[in-house]
Amino acid sequence: MPETPRQLPLILPHEQALGRDDYLVGQANRAALEMIESWPSWPAPVTILAGPVGSGKTHLVEIWRRLSGATVLEARALTEAAVADLVAAGPVALENAHRGVDETALFHLINAARQAGVSLLVTSRTWPAAWNLTLPDLVSRLRAATPVEIAEPDDDLLRRVLVKLFADRQVMIDPSVVDYLVVRMERSLGVAGRVVEALDAEALAGGCRITRSLAGRVLERLESGTD
Repeated sequence: MPETPRQLPLILPHEQALGRDDYLVGQANRAALEMIESWPSWPAPVTILAGPVGSGKTHLVEIWRRLSGATVLEARALTEAAVADLVAAGPVALENAHRGVDETALFHLINAARQAGVSLLVTSRTWPAAWNLTLPDLVSRLRAATPVEIAEPDDDLLRRVLVKLFADRQVMIDPSVVDYLVVRMERSLGVAGRVVEALDAEALAGGCRITRSLAGRVLERLESGTD
């Protein structure tokens, strides 16, 4: 018999829920959330939030933005000329410092924030030691910052994140499929996002439900790098 033709999935935009009530808490990220929610009583003017891809750093930045009214920008978009206006507007969040940042601009931003009593949150996948910084004074300033790390998730957090990611796409998922994924996939929230995206696309293309069999095939493709 001829194979049933695969459908081209209609990719609809989906919004990730980024409110405080949408943030799922486990041992891996509890300290990070507690630090964000303890603002403005931070132990130092600068906090560095580090965690792997997909670990929820952007979600925490959004929670802090709503709490503090912070200005949020990519670290590599920071310029010396913008420092005064940024600090005058209040707290500042710089995202993805691991992708690069103007060292002189960041040095002046830290100094200006300290002098004005303004909080600065910097997110990165790595710690400053891996940023290849060449400005000694900036390295010194960053050593004085408060470090907060998001670790890889445990089974319970990974399970709840998978359910949330499917819900963000308006997909009702069988708990047995989630359990199947948790014990077989890489323990990473970033990988969880890719798995959910791939499964949703595969189910739409095949016009079928997401089953453990489908999950197994998708995981195999992702692990082999063919997806």
